[in-house]
Amino acid sequence: MSVQADSAENTPFRYTARLANDIEERWQERWDTEGTFYAANPVGELSNGEVPAEKFFILDMFPYPSGRGLHVGHPLGYIATDTVARYQRMKGKNVLYTMGYDAFGLPAEQYAVQTGQHPRITTEQNVANMRRQLHRIGLSHDTRRSFATIDEDYVRWTQWIFLQIFNSWFDPQAECRDGRGKGAARPISELWEKLASGDVAVPDGRDWSTLTKAEQLKVLDSFRLAYVSEAPVNWCPGLGTVLANEEVTAEGRSERGNFPVFKRNLRQWMMRITAYADRLVEDLDTIDWPEKVRLMQRNWIGRSDGATVRFEVPGADPTELDVYTTRPDTLFGATFMVVAPEHPILGGSMPGASDDAAKLAVPNSWPEGTRQAWTAGSASPVEAVAAYRAQAASKSEVERADEGRSKTGVFSGLFGINPVNGKPIPIFVADYVLMGYGTGAIMAVPAHDQRDWDFAHAYDLDIIRTIGPADDPYGPDLDEGAYVDDGVAVDSANEDISLNGLDKDAAKATMTAWLESIGKGSATVTYRLRDWLFSRQRYWGEPFPVVWDDEGNVHALPESALPVELPEVTDYSPRTYDADDADSMPEPPLGRAHEWTEIELDLGDGVKTYHRDTNTMPQWAGSCWYELRYLDPDNDEAFCAPENEKYWMGPRREAGNTSGGADLYVGGVEHAVLHLLYARFWHKVLFDLGYVSSSEPFHKLFNQGYVQAYAYTDSRGQYVPADEVEETLGDDGEPRFTWQGQPVNREYGKMGKSLKNVVTPDAMCEEYGADTFRLYEMSMGPLDMSRPWETRAVVGSQRFLQRLWRNVIDEETGEVIVGEEAPSAETARLLARTIADVTAEYDGMRINTAIAKMIVLNNHLTGLATVPRVAAEALVLMLAPVAPHIAEELWARLGHGESLAREPFPVVTDESLLVDDTVTCVVQVKGKVRDRLEVPADIAEDELEKLALASEKVQKYLDGAPRKVIIRAPKLVNIVP
Repeated sequence: MSVQADSAENTPFRYTARLANDIEERWQERWDTEGTFYAANPVGELSNGEVPAEKFFILDMFPYPSGRGLHVGHPLGYIATDTVARYQRMKGKNVLYTMGYDAFGLPAEQYAVQTGQHPRITTEQNVANMRRQLHRIGLSHDTRRSFATIDEDYVRWTQWIFLQIFNSWFDPQAECRDGRGKGAARPISELWEKLASGDVAVPDGRDWSTLTKAEQLKVLDSFRLAYVSEAPVNWCPGLGTVLANEEVTAEGRSERGNFPVFKRNLRQWMMRITAYADRLVEDLDTIDWPEKVRLMQRNWIGRSDGATVRFEVPGADPTELDVYTTRPDTLFGATFMVVAPEHPILGGSMPGASDDAAKLAVPNSWPEGTRQAWTAGSASPVEAVAAYRAQAASKSEVERADEGRSKTGVFSGLFGINPVNGKPIPIFVADYVLMGYGTGAIMAVPAHDQRDWDFAHAYDLDIIRTIGPADDPYGPDLDEGAYVDDGVAVDSANEDISLNGLDKDAAKATMTAWLESIGKGSATVTYRLRDWLFSRQRYWGEPFPVVWDDEGNVHALPESALPVELPEVTDYSPRTYDADDADSMPEPPLGRAHEWTEIELDLGDGVKTYHRDTNTMPQWAGSCWYELRYLDPDNDEAFCAPENEKYWMGPRREAGNTSGGADLYVGGVEHAVLHLLYARFWHKVLFDLGYVSSSEPFHKLFNQGYVQAYAYTDSRGQYVPADEVEETLGDDGEPRFTWQGQPVNREYGKMGKSLKNVVTPDAMCEEYGADTFRLYEMSMGPLDMSRPWETRAVVGSQRFLQRLWRNVIDEETGEVIVGEEAPSAETARLLARTIADVTAEYDGMRINTAIAKMIVLNNHLTGLATVPRVAAEALVLMLAPVAPHIAEELWARLGHGESLAREPFPVVTDESLLVDDTVTCVVQVKGKVRDRLEVPADIAEDELEKLALASEKVQKYLDGAPRKVIIRAPKLVNIVP
């Protein structure tokens, strides 16, 4: 028997892992039975008629229930939010804290393809396992509010929200409900009225009254916030689905499976998130988020102010080409243009392996003046453009947008006419221009853009200066490179306009106004943000609550038809095809469920046969609004009762801020853009339509760091189990690492199964107890920083809890050993200071430093003959948010019958205890520190002067009485000899 085991046997009430596990299991069962962490709603099934005025809504980012389960890195944020939730309850607040599961998604579907097992079975097993693991570490969730996105009622309301978006349009003239300007979602019925009255023009200029009903419906559909469009998408044949940009690697392959991804034009559902671009940027100023996350969202949206310039293109169809530029002031220096290979001015089909050169709308022969460098050695523009387009089709969008690669292109045989001087400038085709950004065409000014300068040198194109420094406009040598700094305009004038001598802003404004006056351009705002691709060719997702008629018109299903549930199928895989075949087409698994896809309905025109959409929504759909369902999870009449939504997420009024939202949202920075942007968009649409009272879903955001761990590789570079590696010291004192007797190399990175360095929370709880595991995770470092996992260091947290236990409980008898006498002055002061400091640290989410303060107090108490009850109880209460099970047990043994979950957090009742009795006074002679004195905090100036002058260290620098003594009692004396 080991010494530890023998010791534990002789001390039956010692706080061991076995006792910790017993305590934790009992308290978790009691919390569940008593509903300790239930939060009351103002109305509905979760109301108890007594709702505290002060609430606190805290949530973690929606987790995906992986089949691998949790490793110790996953609960880092969860333990932190639980600590905050428990602390806020003890501060008297009504705390809403729960956990749901983002349960649709590609991993479960891919497993179903491989095994034939329904993804619901796999997903529900994973959810159950994750719930068990989270429950084991004692998270104080209101379990009544938990759900998964695959639950039937949740799918129903996700589909309902989609229909609200589908049945809306963005009215740029509508006043925002929060008074922050114009532009808001309005019901599509209002657009019908505006089109009929002429308040809104038909986009192509036709008279609304002359359109047929079918044509009017098409126009209406083109305005919807959820619409169907022929759009370039990321098509991954290997996965049989379209992927979002974030699911494609920098190498142009699928993040899952590493299959090649191709650009295809497909008919897809889109969300008009671009309509909200300005509000999504401007409202970042109303919420409390890390600045780095705000910056990432601003950059992703990428607002840009410039002008659209219209170039005539003789012989082309269409005969005009629009170009967006942020620098219209440089138009006199434009010497060539570039269009994307997909640009419609080129004609032909979309670029692909089988591009139809005969349909290209480019000249059959090279025009006069064509330079040899422009032709790529081809006999004609048709041959050159067809070959270049086929080559471009093999590249991913990521590869094409790579700024590091050299830019290539070929002359199209077409010329654009520069509107400022009437000069023809050649139009090139180049794959670095993307059709999905701007107009798919650019004007190039090589004198003032280095990329254009490089291209111009490679293809023998002209370089014309239009900007120079104010003090020497013609000074920079353009033979050496482009001049890209600001300055004043030069050589930029014609008979009607002159920019010469103007700075950038003035020149831009002047040129834009002139272009508008002659009908050749207009001021334009563009965004990097694209409309949100909302279709997936998958089985495991929410079906769209719409049907299609035989004429290709889409119809919303009535609310009574919701939820639209997935049919049972026997094959979850797409059709067999070559994963490398760019010309293959998506064929969703739902397309084969014919009994489900064809449906007879009466939608107001009699019973007709309709067809369901065979695409499903992306995984993002369910994670866009889950915070709202937490508020009212059992409501069958609405996704959330207005009273409950306003109570938990209503607008704030501090300093005029009306954004509202959850009080605290915690999650990884990897979700800084897409999830948060999508959730904000859905929330703003619901806000505009009057379904929620706040314009933002999450008021305060906190990004936690990551848990990292050592991994080990053998001589082949293969990872070996980290827990089997042995560490020894070499003769040089440096550590050596071996596995099965063979040396291995150590590296450092994220914890993961592939690196064979996973440590599970189950193992930690079994070996040390959940409280020790929680305490260690929170004490490892600042919550927002990544930190290394070191299993051997966990014992330090265990020892702290063991010392605390021994300060209260006799390990031999189990009796409480605290004393009832008042604490000494020293203990009282330390206790007061600890309470004040721990409160401040919890408020600032500096949990690691709060723990450090409590360790200092506990060590002090350990040195006392008897621990005062008042100190022991205060320490137990302060520790309860981090280590709740041992705290509950000690609280109960100290004679309290109720759980401490809502016990008031300790406060300092005697503020004088926070005032130090003594302070350190610095004594300077001629400005240099010569001594430091410990003096009473309330010492008088004359007394302080006497002490300073009497110092032996000071006397060495004085020769008689000083000329001047400057006193700043009690901390400073400055003596001038």
